[in-house]
Amino acid sequence: MNRILGRLRGWAKKLKRQTMVLWLCYQHPQTPWLPKLISILVVAYALSPIDLVPDFIPILGYLDDLILLPLGILLAIRLMPAQVLEECQLKATEWEANHAKRPVNRVAAVIVVLVWLVALGILAACFLK
Repeated sequence: MNRILGRLRGWAKKLKRQTMVLWLCYQHPQTPWLPKLISILVVAYALSPIDLVPDFIPILGYLDDLILLPLGILLAIRLMPAQVLEECQLKATEWEANHAKRPVNRVAAVIVVLVWLVALGILAACFLK
């Protein structure tokens, strides 16, 4: 059991680091528009204090963290120019060494809340007819 928890902690740490790398990449002036857009979306979602699918929903609540986030990170990294990625990985290593506070994206949280409100409005409109 400890082995599984250790692997999960390592995976979570790697995801956190890759999210920081993408955060630095989307701010880099040499990042092309497509990897920048994907990085912005992934980082906004990862740093949002609110999940699109809340974690308290059995199974589905963790699928976004286990599937969507890693796939988004993988796609953004594959599209990122090697030079930009290397520079940002070095900056992320410095960030980790300094134990700097992780940024929080409140705009993404507002967008997630708006998506939920629109979805609830649509459901209400469908069922109250």
